[in-house]
Amino acid sequence: MSTSDRPVWFITGCSTGFGRQLARQALQRGLRTVVTARNLADIADLESSDALLLKLDVTDQDQIDDAVQAAEARFGRIDVLVNNAGIGYFAAVEEGEEDQIRRLMNINVLGLIHMVQAVLPGMRKRRSGFIVNFSSIGGLCGFPGLGFYNATKFAVEGLSEALWQEVEPLGIKVMLVEPSGFRTDWAGRSANESKVTIADYAATAGAARKGLRAVSGKQAGDPVLAARAILDAVSASMPPHRLLLGNDAFDGAMAKLDAMRKDFAPWESVARGVDSNAGAAH
Repeated sequence: MSTSDRPVWFITGCSTGFGRQLARQALQRGLRTVVTARNLADIADLESSDALLLKLDVTDQDQIDDAVQAAEARFGRIDVLVNNAGIGYFAAVEEGEEDQIRRLMNINVLGLIHMVQAVLPGMRKRRSGFIVNFSSIGGLCGFPGLGFYNATKFAVEGLSEALWQEVEPLGIKVMLVEPSGFRTDWAGRSANESKVTIADYAATAGAARKGLRAVSGKQAGDPVLAARAILDAVSASMPPHRLLLGNDAFDGAMAKLDAMRKDFAPWESVARGVDSNAGAAH
């Protein structure tokens, strides 16, 4: 494959975790890769002839625009966008702090949206492209102490479902990545914790906070294997819309489907009984 034919990947949040491993694995496979992070020093070791290292804070629109322009100037196009940049936040819903909630939403949701909007014009023009949006098993299942994080990932899920219906007819693919616990230091470094604690939530959100901190770095998930799985899925002839990663992710997703069916079925007659012929006519 000639240099100009090799796919160009653009990955956000490469300083640690999934982003770093994905960038490393992409480069090892000979893919031209735009490696981004808020601090260039964190990714300096990934420098190579196939890499373009760029400073990028996904909450800064000017940096987004500059990064996309630099990528297209260097490589001519962006074939695959990976929206990996994200943070966590541990708090019961009542304990949530306004500034932390806004920061979480700005990075996990608005940052992702702005990246998608920045690359889509080029992808539409070429009638090809692939957008990978990092969600989480927390985008399918809510957990105590993670309500605000869940809210951001549920938003990414809904956005991505709409997106693939809009862009797939144009030749652009979309995939959600839904991991469970991985050794990415997400709980140790990338997740703030509310300074507010309410005793009534000690057994739920409070226990979850402590548990997440305690297992940080000890999770079953291997980020290297996850990176390889994502690369393989993107290059598959029929990539999934949702890629679950980890035993807990797969088991949790199946349990969620069962729980929803259990909730829905007894109320089917109520659900169906509120439509009227007059309403249907409208």
